[in-house]
Amino acid sequence: SPGSPEWNVRGDLVGRAMRLIADGTVDREGVAGLASRLAVSERHLHRLLLGELGAGPLAIARAQRAQSARTLIETTDLPFTDVAFAAGFESSRQFNDTIREVFALAPTELRKRGRRRREVVEGALTLRLPYRSPFDGATLFAWLRARALPGVAEARDGVYRRTLRLPRGAGIATLEPVDAHIRCTLRLESMADLTSAVRQCRRLLDLDADPISVAEVLSRDRRLSPIVKKRPGLRAPGAVDGTELAIQAILGQQVSLTAARTLALRLVTAHGDVIKIADPTLTHLFPGAPAIAAADLSRLGVPATRRATLRALAQAVAAGDLALDPGADRVEVYRKLRELPGIGDWTAGYIVMRALGDPDTFLPGDLGIKKAGARLGLVGTRAITEHSAAWRPWRTYATHQLWATLADQERIPKGVQ
Repeated sequence: SPGSPEWNVRGDLVGRAMRLIADGTVDREGVAGLASRLAVSERHLHRLLLGELGAGPLAIARAQRAQSARTLIETTDLPFTDVAFAAGFESSRQFNDTIREVFALAPTELRKRGRRRREVVEGALTLRLPYRSPFDGATLFAWLRARALPGVAEARDGVYRRTLRLPRGAGIATLEPVDAHIRCTLRLESMADLTSAVRQCRRLLDLDADPISVAEVLSRDRRLSPIVKKRPGLRAPGAVDGTELAIQAILGQQVSLTAARTLALRLVTAHGDVIKIADPTLTHLFPGAPAIAAADLSRLGVPATRRATLRALAQAVAAGDLALDPGADRVEVYRKLRELPGIGDWTAGYIVMRALGDPDTFLPGDLGIKKAGARLGLVGTRAITEHSAAWRPWRTYATHQLWATLADQERIPKGVQ
């Protein structure tokens, strides 16, 4: 089903299709749009999914809508008509029929079962986002706090808040780990963006990860095993928006994390969109690709070559030549990124790791990885690259484990953006 960690590992057509379905592509663009994104015919796509999963793209998307609706039914007081709309159903009748067929219960019965678990925040919608235990929230939220951009994101007292760019408007998400789940409070300009907002939050916090499977592989390495045991359930943070992540990765080239945040803040102040939702501290969306492609970046405070890189990436995304989302072909995106001026192995790999959610990216040239590797007796790029083969298919998690060892002892070095 969508959300299974298996689909995050696989880079084949079926894996990409499942990630795109989970991201709502069928709901927004139909099966034709999904097939177009994958560069195959609808018939071929249907045949592939039916052969491997026993269901076509419409049926899989329908099951996902049912799961989204169940979450809203059990954890909110939204009227069922609003639940149907937010979950992507075309009518109340379709909603009722699907819920009965999938769960063998009426919506009213599901709501009764979930009534004791409900949480209410005035003026907002609060949901419970489940995850597979264990969950190292402390390391994850510290990572996000260090990269929070004023006006766009903030973190304090174990709570992370940020703005969201959604298909129909903006949103603000408040995320807090509590009692084996994430309490997610959403304020949205359009309720139709609810499922998109939840998907963005889940990707950012890597809530679909399978930490037991990751630990099983990484713990086989005698060098890495003590590190993994120290941080059970370490997550690999993703991104709510691929363009935002890519632009910040470029701004972070060869500068400290603090300097990169300063540059990103200038970009947001000059070219970000002001949101309509009233909030004392979160006021802007990070600028989208069209805005950056058309912007005058001369006052940003970066070299002309860096400005050219920012513009080239934004133009490629805005033109539809480069897709930075979980359903994109990871190998193809990496190749296209490397063809852009000013984007090397590290930047391209980092973007694929976080924007596309690749669980098996490794960055052997990263200064932090080199330093952490040397402490494990893996001196030099060649040694750590060869050794990293033992960490497949979870090298992204090994990367974060190595970075986390540096945070224990010193400030995070340049390059770890």
